[in-house]
Amino acid sequence: MDTVVNSKAALKGAEFLVKELMASEVFIPEDFSEEQLMIKEMAEQFVAKEVTPVLDRLDKLEEGLMPSLLDKAGEQGLLGAAFPESYGGLGKDFITATLINEALGSGHSFSVAMAAHTGIGSLPILYFGTDAQKNKYIPKLGSGEMKGAYALTEPNSGSDALSAKTTAKLSADGKFYLINGQKCWITNSGFADVFTVFAKIDGDKFTAFIVDKDTPGFTLGAEEHKMGIKGSSTRQIYFQDAQVPVENVLGEIGKGHLIAFNILNIGRLKLCAAALGGAKGSLNITIQYANTREQFKQPIANFGAIKHKLAEAAIRMWVCESALYRTAQLIDQKEQELLAEGKAFNEALLGAAEEYAVECAMLKVNGSEVLDYVVDEGVQVHGGNGFSDEYVISKAYRDSRINRIFEGTNEINRLLTLDMTLKRAMKGKLDLMTPAMNVMKELMSIPDFGNEDEGAFAKEKKIILNMKKAILMAAGGAVQKLMMKIDTEQEILMNIADMAIETFISESALLRVIKLAELRGEEAVALQIDMVRTYLTDAADRVNKSGKDAINGFAEGDEQRMMLLGLKRFTKTEAFNTKEARRRIAAKLIADNKYSF
Repeated sequence: MDTVVNSKAALKGAEFLVKELMASEVFIPEDFSEEQLMIKEMAEQFVAKEVTPVLDRLDKLEEGLMPSLLDKAGEQGLLGAAFPESYGGLGKDFITATLINEALGSGHSFSVAMAAHTGIGSLPILYFGTDAQKNKYIPKLGSGEMKGAYALTEPNSGSDALSAKTTAKLSADGKFYLINGQKCWITNSGFADVFTVFAKIDGDKFTAFIVDKDTPGFTLGAEEHKMGIKGSSTRQIYFQDAQVPVENVLGEIGKGHLIAFNILNIGRLKLCAAALGGAKGSLNITIQYANTREQFKQPIANFGAIKHKLAEAAIRMWVCESALYRTAQLIDQKEQELLAEGKAFNEALLGAAEEYAVECAMLKVNGSEVLDYVVDEGVQVHGGNGFSDEYVISKAYRDSRINRIFEGTNEINRLLTLDMTLKRAMKGKLDLMTPAMNVMKELMSIPDFGNEDEGAFAKEKKIILNMKKAILMAAGGAVQKLMMKIDTEQEILMNIADMAIETFISESALLRVIKLAELRGEEAVALQIDMVRTYLTDAADRVNKSGKDAINGFAEGDEQRMMLLGLKRFTKTEAFNTKEARRRIAAKLIADNKYSF
């Protein structure tokens, strides 16, 4: 557990559980280059000038409006920013692409259409297409001349994507695959030119196809009436002997699951980025409302209850942001490593995203739930006005809810977090056994209270270290007790996943603030330190609750008592006045009239 990772050996996927990292090795948002900040500002200005003024028109699905916005985004290079220059893109790195997703995240339905087009609508072809397929589609997708969509979900197959019923059969002349079936909840379907569609060849070989909108036998249903993101086009699509040329098979026959699941790894991180951007926009609206709304002869921003909400929203966003860009840099670094080894562009990024699939799943959960918290409390601060369609926070509240379902439900992502971690351990990619056994030995021994490290942030580092011990204890105990039945104990798996998410997010925030303190001095980042200490205090309590629920779910007798005592030891924190810390954070938000960390 005391291993320090140096710059030549970045953490592998899920390895944060068993290793410590030097803060100087972590990428933080304060490390953005001038060019990256300029691109971010350009994307934010695009939303402010082009999208925000037409939100009501978008919600009415005004014909041609959303495609025209995508065209404008394409003209500014926002659609093809991460595409290789050889296909007309800007060839920007993964961190910059993530930053663009965040900057566009406050665009409500536009953000959804944009993310669907640049992500799941284009990346399958970019990463898995033949040279001919890429040359035909990617330049036009990057410019916006063509719009992309992704068709995986069916009425009876959502999270269980591989149970899809849509079929593909080779035509008698061998020139086409005849596709039959239907897909639902297809974003951008009303105006998309090209679809990545999944079907089973001969009923069993799960395969991806590139399907053009004018394919004979391909038809669209009516627009869905949705609770939120009303401006995004969402329809069912139908195939009745749809004639798809054999050259439009995407990737290998029978290997469609590789496309579906690998694309989701990247999509999950990008969803977190977009959710973060949406949260920042919503908090700004809420702060401005709190400063102008008066009750009892003063702005409601003066009241402690409101300060708590504003500060807590800011803390959760800052902590989420820390983990997001830490992971984006790990993926970018791994991609460069694989390219240096001679891997092709597509293999490098997919391999990098797969390496950090656990972190991507955790980010998806955290980002979507942070946004939900921010918009929910935003409505509360607005009071009755927050329930009115005339206030943007009402739209933000409704639009947010889909994010816990998109890109795999949060329940699926929680289950995947632990499942993928245990599989990495079983394949020898991650040594969980040795540190887990060390934790169990520690539980059996007398606690050592001597020789405490008194260095900067020593107490905070110990909280993180102990959180990791709590996870290893609970996960190790559950695996040992439940063995092969562990997959059926979803409640326990989700409890342990919540412990892991809290720990990863908390550690990322601590590393960020340590790096900032080393660069600027502790006094200059006093409020960020307040944020981290407040979050750690609460996170330790949440880890305790999740751990207790997990342990009580599989252990009993002396084993249960020993583990609960260990959990209590591992989640103990010193007293910290979170009320005053939040008031200090809120004071800056209120004075700046926006989120400015």
